[in-house]
Amino acid sequence: MKDKILVIDDDPRNIFALVAVLKANKYHCVTSASAIAGINLLLNQDDIGIILMDMMMPEMDGYEAIAEIKSNKQISSVPIIAVTAQAMVGDREKCLEAGAEAYLSKPIDIDALLKVLEHYMKHDDRV
Repeated sequence: MKDKILVIDDDPRNIFALVAVLKANKYHCVTSASAIAGINLLLNQDDIGIILMDMMMPEMDGYEAIAEIKSNKQISSVPIIAVTAQAMVGDREKCLEAGAEAYLSKPIDIDALLKVLEHYMKHDDRV
């Protein structure tokens, strides 16, 4: 069962806040501070059901990471939610065109996040 959420973000404060909210809502999480390490986790754990991808990271940004994930048949079907502080006109479209299934701007609207997760994940053990 693909019931884990992979949070990829280079800012430990963002990871901490997201994981706290997700755990409070009975979601299981794994985290990565870089896109490269996140892709490796995705390749080695077959229970990841969705990715929350920060778009602005050093080394490999979210756009490059989405392209890498979508080009690998082993992991290309895992939905990716772009999470970014970029909220300018056109940023949402740019993320979706890159291959993300959805887009959330920071600070994250928790209700919107939970709605997106419910749409893309089966999560039967929630209270």
